[in-house]
Parts: sequence; C-alpha cells; structure tokens
Amino acid sequence: MSNKNDFGGNFDQQSRSDFSYAYQKGFWRSILSWLGNKNNELLPFEEVLKHIPMRGQNYIGVRQIETDKIIGSVSRYYDFDRAFLPRQTHTRSRWESIDRAHFKNIILPPVEVYKIGDAYFIKDGNHRVSVAREKGQVYIDAYVTEIRTPGHIDKDTDLNKLVLEQEYLDFLKETQLDLYYPDENFRFTLPGQYDKVLQHISVHRWFMGEKLKRPITDEEAVRGWYKQVYQPLLRIIIKHDILKDFPHRTPMDLYLWILEHRWYLAEEQKRRVSLEAAALHYANRFSKRPFRHVTQVWHWLTRRIQRAGKKKSRR
Repeated sequence: MSNKNDFGGNFDQQSRSDFSYAYQKGFWRSILSWLGNKNNELLPFEEVLKHIPMRGQNYIGVRQIETDKIIGSVSRYYDFDRAFLPRQTHTRSRWESIDRAHFKNIILPPVEVYKIGDAYFIKDGNHRVSVAREKGQVYIDAYVTEIRTPGHIDKDTDLNKLVLEQEYLDFLKETQLDLYYPDENFRFTLPGQYDKVLQHISVHRWFMGEKLKRPITDEEAVRGWYKQVYQPLLRIIIKHDILKDFPHRTPMDLYLWILEHRWYLAEEQKRRVSLEAAALHYANRFSKRPFRHVTQVWHWLTRRIQRAGKKKSRR
C-alpha cells in the first residue's frame, strides 16, 4: 500500500518536517518569552491543586473543548510549552505518528482532561493536543472530569499567580488587614514574602508590649505595625514617587526591599540610616527609569547654581 499524500510526498517525511518546524517554533517562542518576561510554561496539575484546595470532582462526559484553554498537564508539563509546542526531542516519534494519522484522516480517540474553572489540564493526549494546535484546530473532543475549587483559573493563569493569590488570602486571614484598611493594597508580586511581614508584626507586638507593659492583642499589633512601621515608609514612597522607578511592583514590594536595603546601609556605614535616606538611596541605585540619574544630576547642578547665586548676591 502506498504511503503517499495527494501531492506525491511521503507522509513520514512530511511528519518529520512538521515536527522539526514545531520544535523550532517552540525554541524561538521560549526565547521571546524569556526576553519579554512572560510565562511560557505548562502548569503542573498537582502543583495547582496544592495551592487551590479541591472541593470535589465529577465526570461530565465527552465535550468539545477549546484547545487554547488547555493550560496544563498531569505528567507532560516539561515536554511542551504553554502553546503545546514540543520542547523535547524524545517526543518526536509519538508526535509524528499523531501527525501522520491526521494526514490519513484517521479518527483519534478523545483526549482526557481535568477541568478547573475555565481551564483544562491534560491527563492523556498531550501529543494529540500539540499536533491539533499546530494544525490550527480550535476544538478537540475530550473526556472531561470537572474539579470544583474555590479559586478561579483561566487560560492566562500561571503558577506564580496561583501561589501569590493563596499566600495573600492566608495573609489576610491571619492579619485582617483588608478589614481594617479596605482601601489599601497589601499584595506582593513575588511569592514567599508575607511570612517576613508577619515577623515584622510579631516584633512590633513585642516592642509595643514592652512600652505599654501589658499583653498586646492581635488587632493592636497589626494596627500598630501599619501606623508606626508601614505607613511612614509608604508616605516616603508616595512623596518621592518611587513606585514609578519600579514598574509593575507594589508598595509592599518596596516596603520590604527598602527596609532590607536600610539594614545593609547601616551595616556598611556603621551608623543609623533614616527611612527617607534609605528609600532614596535604593531608588537611585536600582531605579528602572532611564532618566532618573540624569534628573538627579540636573537637580544637583540647579541647587549648586542657586547657592552660588545667593553667595554672589550677598557680596
């Protein structure tokens, strides 16, 4: 039996070419994602469930699902990127066999997926999804098991955001800051930071207790930290417009970074460093604004000229 397509080419050769093209696309996509600081990873199913508690699951049958809403995998998240382009060459033989089946119009069985929110995670059929997406297939048949969770997931979700969201909810539950100060933003852009703030609150509670000579309640400790530690630094950040120096960061990010920077400055200079001095030194050293340093020099020259003018007028 001939293994030729309508154009006289060989299915095997065409499939090899298709895989090479998809693999090359995946390589360049990873480079562009890295340069643009964008997420390009498939989400690991088990890791997602660690950060969004499962409230139950049920099988809902065969459905046509959108291929671009498949954002993760149970076991193959290292083999494909977020667009399901191949990242490993060991997937080649399986990928090419699926590709050849498409050329021969062989009907493939539905894939198996877990549905969480508005997104899907592949349990079985990663290569079928990869080939389907590469061929521009918008929908694919799937056996769907829906998992109920309290959080929302969609095709733009990444693991970092999931971790941050769960950490933030835990932090608010512990501190009640959203109830005391509902208009404030206490979010971080990096995971693993909230425990440091809880330590700051704990230390502040101890100092308050020493000063007042009595036990300090949770609410007193949290409100005291906000008014006496966080808010003074926040006012400095706002006064000097420091957030503009660090696009996509939050006041809480800068709060921690500036306090840590202040400690290093004090150790280096062997003297006490004010909050304002530490904040300005941090912004001047690490600013993302290209013209901050030019502006600094301009202000310095302006002040020198003004002082020189005053001295001259006194004469």
